[in-house]
Amino acid sequence: MSRVLVSPCSQPFDTVLDTIAPDKSISHRCAMFSLFSDRPSTVRNFLKGEDTLASLSIARQLGAEVEEDEAGTLRITPPVELREPDDILDCGNAGTGMRLYCGLLAGVEGSFVLTGDRYLRSRPMKRVTGPLQSIGAKIDGREEGNLAPLHIRGGKLKAFRYESPIDSAQVKSAMILAALRGDAPSYYRENFLSRDHTERMLRGMGASIETDAEGWIVVKPLTKPLNPLDITVPADPSSAFFFAVAAAIVPGAKVRIPGVTLNPTRIEAYKVLEAMGAAVEYALREDRYEPIGEIRVAYDGRLSAVEVSHRIAWLIDELPALAVAMATAEGVSRVRNAAELRVKESDRIATVVTALKACGIEAEEYPDGYAIRGGTLRRAVIDSHGDHRIAMSFAIAGLLCGMEIEDIDCVATSFPNFFEILSNLTEVTR
Repeated sequence: MSRVLVSPCSQPFDTVLDTIAPDKSISHRCAMFSLFSDRPSTVRNFLKGEDTLASLSIARQLGAEVEEDEAGTLRITPPVELREPDDILDCGNAGTGMRLYCGLLAGVEGSFVLTGDRYLRSRPMKRVTGPLQSIGAKIDGREEGNLAPLHIRGGKLKAFRYESPIDSAQVKSAMILAALRGDAPSYYRENFLSRDHTERMLRGMGASIETDAEGWIVVKPLTKPLNPLDITVPADPSSAFFFAVAAAIVPGAKVRIPGVTLNPTRIEAYKVLEAMGAAVEYALREDRYEPIGEIRVAYDGRLSAVEVSHRIAWLIDELPALAVAMATAEGVSRVRNAAELRVKESDRIATVVTALKACGIEAEEYPDGYAIRGGTLRRAVIDSHGDHRIAMSFAIAGLLCGMEIEDIDCVATSFPNFFEILSNLTEVTR
């Protein structure tokens, strides 16, 4: 099993993070949404992580041609019609890839089998396959379509009106992608707006996706191919957030993150860090498919405890890193309404609490979150359980006390150069 040793940071740092991994969510969608056009899409700064490359490979299996120039720019030429593949479609470790492709393929004539690595095959898919089955999609798998491999017998779908009991960008995106191939306008509603990359990007390509006065997202089926993408994938604020936490907890530290999306549904964790007492600034530079700009974070004294129970869908991925910040804060921090953490790459409620306790921090597990009493982190051996965000979060904790992280190969799925950047701040030994 691969492992890494992170030494305590010996001095404050002031750094520009201009090699942060491109946004994972947007990269996934670039690979998929290019299939809705009839002309080549141009994608710059595509994330070359295992998860997103798996989505790109699936696009190829469905008939797309993918070319890459010397600068790393992708040219994705869609087929005239998506073709039935002659092999299974491997999503690797990507829950986003599997769940969104379920929606995309549900309305395509043909037989498709989606699988993934051992971690992904154990993750529940019913939150997406159930809603899709309810609108007529033919999806089967272990536990009645809850566990991969998943078999999709795609075909024409009927329009639907669906009110989701959970706020999830993956569920919403899968249903929107299915609605694009429906026979009439479809309606989707959630209690609280989840991350909205799908709506923004598809609207930018010419799709008719609007939100009415009652909060229903109205999706009209496609009558013609969408315009191709011409996009530079911004830096991933979720990836950058690990180093934002580093700046907030290491005395005297500062980071500047250029070229990052400032989508309000993606920077809520920065707002929480700001509320805890870190110095955070934002500067908008452009706004086409996504608002893009710069975030600056600096240490401004010991953090204060915070309660996080609202807008959970906007910061669900950053909660493990926020847990590290909470572990250093004065007082007791609490996270509630975050039961979705239990169906991520690991049960992140259990893994976060277990890891914090190993580091000498008092933490209590709730069914939908946890409580963390801030204190002094201690060096420990942390099992990531194959979860990239757990591995990276506790590597950041190592800047204060040193840390040994086991099972770190998972980091390559979303942030291939994470340890390279970290090594500029402290000693990292593999």
